[in-house]
Amino acid sequence: MTMTDDKVIVSARNRLTEYLDNKRLRKTPERFAILDVVFSHNDHFRIETLYQEMEERSYHVSRSTVYNTMELFCECGIVRKHQFNSRRSLYEKVVNSSSGNHLHLICTECGKIREIKDAELMRYIGLQRYGRFNASYFVLYVYGICAACAKRDKRKNKTIKIIK
Repeated sequence: MTMTDDKVIVSARNRLTEYLDNKRLRKTPERFAILDVVFSHNDHFRIETLYQEMEERSYHVSRSTVYNTMELFCECGIVRKHQFNSRRSLYEKVVNSSSGNHLHLICTECGKIREIKDAELMRYIGLQRYGRFNASYFVLYVYGICAACAKRDKRKNKTIKIIK
């Protein structure tokens, strides 16, 4: 773990502690253990993956505890939940408020998800005013076909033309 990673997890633990205090909720060891696993991820993950990782670390918690804790983390703002296409929910950690500002490129063929940051688009959206609405962050989903699927489809179409 790098120094930056240490600062990120400490910040997340502090935000969670403050949230739990404000809501008068218990600071259970399970919540903080799940938080550590969440912040070990650098990409999107499913709750089932998180549950399995907890088991692999010999930290036994119920699936319902993991689900409930993830909902709590979303309410707290340290995790974001995404629903790409009609698939199961995916989650990602929130490092800071600006980490939410990114695009998800989602392939409609294979389901691959790639995150990118577009400084020009972020700047443009940041300059927009929406009446009395104060935007905190944005996430944009862009659906299409990734290069690998496009290449595969092109080869497949060539094969079909040759056969005809």
